[in-house]
Amino acid sequence: MRYSQTFIPTVKEVPAEAEIISHQLMIRAGLIRKLASGTYIYLPAGQRILLKVIGIVREEMNRTGAQECTVPVVQPMELWQKTGRDADYGETLGKFRDRHGRMNVLSPTAEEGFTYLVSQEVQSYKQLPLNLYQINTKYRDEFRPRFGVLRSREFIMKDAYSFHANEACLHKTYMDMYNAYKRVFSRCGLEYVIVEAETGEMGGTGSHQFTIPCENGEDVIVYTEDGTRAWNIEKAPVDPLPKQPAVEVPPPALVHTPGVGSIEAVCEFLKIQPQQLIKTLIYKADEEVFAVLVRGDHEVNAEKVNQFFIGRHIELADEQTIQKVTGAAVGFAGPVGLSERVSRMLVDYAVAAMAVGITGANQTDYHLKNVVPGRDFPLEGDNVQVCDVRNAVPGDTCGGKKLLFKHGIEVGQVFKLGTKYSVKLEANFLDEEGIRKPCLMGCYGIGINRIIAAAIELFHDEWGIIWPMSIAPWQVIVTPAAPDADVMEAAETVYRQLLEKGVEVLLDDRDLRAGVKFKDADLLGIPIRVTVGKTSLAEGKTEVKLRSETNKQQVPVSQTAGHVAEMVQQMLEQLNRI
Repeated sequence: MRYSQTFIPTVKEVPAEAEIISHQLMIRAGLIRKLASGTYIYLPAGQRILLKVIGIVREEMNRTGAQECTVPVVQPMELWQKTGRDADYGETLGKFRDRHGRMNVLSPTAEEGFTYLVSQEVQSYKQLPLNLYQINTKYRDEFRPRFGVLRSREFIMKDAYSFHANEACLHKTYMDMYNAYKRVFSRCGLEYVIVEAETGEMGGTGSHQFTIPCENGEDVIVYTEDGTRAWNIEKAPVDPLPKQPAVEVPPPALVHTPGVGSIEAVCEFLKIQPQQLIKTLIYKADEEVFAVLVRGDHEVNAEKVNQFFIGRHIELADEQTIQKVTGAAVGFAGPVGLSERVSRMLVDYAVAAMAVGITGANQTDYHLKNVVPGRDFPLEGDNVQVCDVRNAVPGDTCGGKKLLFKHGIEVGQVFKLGTKYSVKLEANFLDEEGIRKPCLMGCYGIGINRIIAAAIELFHDEWGIIWPMSIAPWQVIVTPAAPDADVMEAAETVYRQLLEKGVEVLLDDRDLRAGVKFKDADLLGIPIRVTVGKTSLAEGKTEVKLRSETNKQQVPVSQTAGHVAEMVQQMLEQLNRI
C-alpha cells in the first residue's frame, strides 16, 4: 500500500482524555477514533491489526476442532431471565424494548444464545461433544468507560461454548482450549501469566485467566513468592492470621459518634487506625439477609462470598433492609446481637484473630468499643462461620508462603460451567441408557481489542508502538528519504519486490521531510523500516532497521527485498515456535 493513498491520521500531541499509554498511542497512531463514550471507530491501520489478531484466534480455534458460528447480538430478555443473569448483570446489561413491546438484551456474552441453540438441536450423546465459537461484537453498559478499548462499552470477543456428556470429556476440551490460548497469546507476541480465577457472573466449577502483567492493568495478580501458584485477586486465598494475645477487656461501651458512619470518619473521630475496627456489611442473597464481618482495613471479596450462595443473586442490602435488620442507619451496623437477626453471619479470619475491636452499635450515631470476638458475638454456631471472605493484601500468606502482587490486563479466560445454563435452558441429551441428562458445558473467551491494547502496553517506547511482527498493521515500511528521482525509483523497486515476495509493505511516498516520515513510522510501530537515501544509494545500498533496535544494516539494493523477506519470516517463525 502507498501511504499517500491510505487514511492514517497521526497526531503529535497526547490526547487529553487518554489516561494510559495504549489509549494515547492508538489515537496518536491513527488506529482508532472515539465515536461516543466507550465506543470507537477502527481506522484502516487499526482494522488491519484487528484482522491479524482475529486470524490467529480463528486458526487456533479451528485447530482444536471448534466450529465457528454467529449468534445475534440482540437476544430475547426471556433467555436471560431464565438463567437469572438479567439480575446478575444489573445496570451493566444493555437492554431495550422493541416496537412490539418485547424486551431485548444487547449481548455482553452468549451462553444463553448458544445453549438455546443446543437445546433445540441436540438430543443424543452421539451428537456430543460439540464446541461452537464466534468472533463478534459485545456490549456492556459500563458506568464509567475508561482506558480506551480496555474498558469500553462495545468490544469484540471470541467466545466458545462446549457441550459434553461427561466430566472427562469436558476436561479434555477444557485443556485443549487452555493450550490453544497459550498458542494464541504466544503467536501474538504477548508475555502472559496463567492464574486461577473465580467464575463470577459466568458461574461454574473452575476457571483459569490469562493475564498480561503490566503497570496499567486493572486486574491484580496475586502469586506466591516461590512462583508456584498464582490467582486473580478474586480467587487468591489467604491463611488465617495468628490470634492476637488475649487481654483483659471491660464490657462493651457505647461511644457517641454523631453522623460518623464511614471507616475513615470513625478513625478520624476516635483517633484510631482502621485495623482496630470491625466492619459489618449487610447483604441479600435473593430474599435472604446475611452479614459479613471484615477488619476495617480490609475489603470484602464478593466472589468469595458468592461461593456460600451458589446460583443465587448476591448484592448489598438496601437502606430500608439495613435499618430493619440492625435498627440503625447505614454505617452503624455491628456484630453484637446480630447473629439472631440475620440468616447467616460470615466472619473473616482476620476478625476472629482480633483480641478486641470497635464496631457499630446497631444504634444510629453510636459505636461500641471493647468488643471481643467470641465473647461479645459468636465465632461458631448454626448460622455463624469463620472463613476467608476478604481480598488478599501485602503481608498475607497462603500455605505459609508470602503473597506478592502485580497488575495485569486480562485477555482471556476459560471456564468449566457445569450444568448452570443447560439445566435452566433445558439443553439435555439421552445417554447410552436412554436417561435424559443436562449437558456439561465449558466456556472460553478472548478479548480481541484487549490483545491489541495489551501489546501496546508491553511494547512501546517514547517514540511510539513497537508491534510484534505477527499483528503489526504492516510488516515493513519503505521510506524514501529524499525527493530525488533515483531515490524514488529505488524505493519503488524495493517496494514492488517485497510485494512479489508476499511481504505486507507500506511505501511512504508522501512529499514530506524524512524526519516526519521517520516519526510516523516509529509511531505506527511497523517492525522493519527500509530507508532509501541519497548517501546510501550512492553506494548502492539501503538502510534496514528494526523498530525495536537502534542499529542499522547497510544492504545492497539488489538484495534488500530478499534480505528483508527472510527477516520477516524468521520473526514470524520465532513467534510460532511454541
